[in-house]
Amino acid sequence: MSRTFASLAVYNYRVYFTGALVSNIGTWMGRTAQDWLVLTELTDHDSTALGIVTALQFAPVVLLAPFAGAITDRFPKRRVLFGTQTALAITAAILAALVLAGVVQLWHVYLLAALQGVATALDNPGRQAFVSEMVPPDLLTNAVGLNATSFNAARLVGPGVAGLLIGLLGTGPTLIFNTLSFVAVLIALKAMHPAELDPAPQVRGKGKVREGLAYVRHRPDIMLVMFMVFMLGTFGMNFQITIALMATTVFHRGAAEYGLLGSVMAIGSLAGALMAARRQRPRLRILIMALAGFTVFSALAALAPSYLLFAVFLIPTGLCAITMLNTANATVQLSVTPVMRGRVMALYMAIFMGGTPLGSPVIGWIGAQFGARWTILVGSIATAVTVVAAMTYLMRSKDLRVRLEGRPIPHLEVRPRDVAETERVA
Repeated sequence: MSRTFASLAVYNYRVYFTGALVSNIGTWMGRTAQDWLVLTELTDHDSTALGIVTALQFAPVVLLAPFAGAITDRFPKRRVLFGTQTALAITAAILAALVLAGVVQLWHVYLLAALQGVATALDNPGRQAFVSEMVPPDLLTNAVGLNATSFNAARLVGPGVAGLLIGLLGTGPTLIFNTLSFVAVLIALKAMHPAELDPAPQVRGKGKVREGLAYVRHRPDIMLVMFMVFMLGTFGMNFQITIALMATTVFHRGAAEYGLLGSVMAIGSLAGALMAARRQRPRLRILIMALAGFTVFSALAALAPSYLLFAVFLIPTGLCAITMLNTANATVQLSVTPVMRGRVMALYMAIFMGGTPLGSPVIGWIGAQFGARWTILVGSIATAVTVVAAMTYLMRSKDLRVRLEGRPIPHLEVRPRDVAETERVA
């Protein structure tokens, strides 16, 4: 088996990957249908309402992160995932039933979004840390890349299929597919061979939440990665809002064209995920270059004069975003001890996804006040500042010299200053 798909040789991971792929497709269909429901059926293209829904889905990830991480390290992760996936299936079923019955109201969507957020707060660190129990350390970077491949392959298929189904059958039937997709994960978890898993030691006792926070606080390398992820997640990764606004208010397109944009962006994201799966280990310079690329291409997308050009620029934007996020995820997982992994990954996911409750209402307000294009440009500006700040920090704290080389191919070089000076003199 090629290096790109090496982790699929492991039975437990192969079963999990299959179930997660089905579930991810359903999740993207559900997100697309939910956004369409809020924007076109419950409001008159109210970006603020959509921002609130998004914020409610992600706010619990921030508020519950330390406790979710402690729970992940305290209980078997497979058992935690059984519970969270069941809860997500139930909330998805309730929303579908309300829509099909014709009684859904905006506050229903708000409430269910918040409940889904609570389940997701527990689910995220469990899923992230569970990967290291299914595959050996030398395959961890590959498995993280394949997880992203699954997520983005689903993103490639889900929104487009959802757009077509909404047009053919309506929002309610489309939401049913999301409900059923969670069953695939439950079946996969049940089909695993527990004896082949390598569970981390379960942590018992008091003070484990504080212990996790203290561990991260004394790791400046992890804090730098989390800062970069926070800025990207808070200001740059609000495509759930920005693509919907660009499609409906700037280019005046319908459900099918809106869903197609999510699939187009996933082409780049899928390519980035496959590239990440081939790498032996994550590198800091890849983080910085990917974030810089996101800055450039997202700005070009925001300024695109036509629907076609907007779609084209979404491809490299997605590639840079997923390259940065995959590299960050693998960097953090490989640099922490197993007994701390659940708590650290809970904080990592809180930093990434939890920035959305802060950014989404602001992005929604910016869209209402200044137009949809500025919802993307704000992210471009924020990530540009982040790149400069990260490079400045590295140059000062590590005594590094950072330069862009154009030959033989364009690439970023990060070296100790004394090495760079020696080569220059020689």
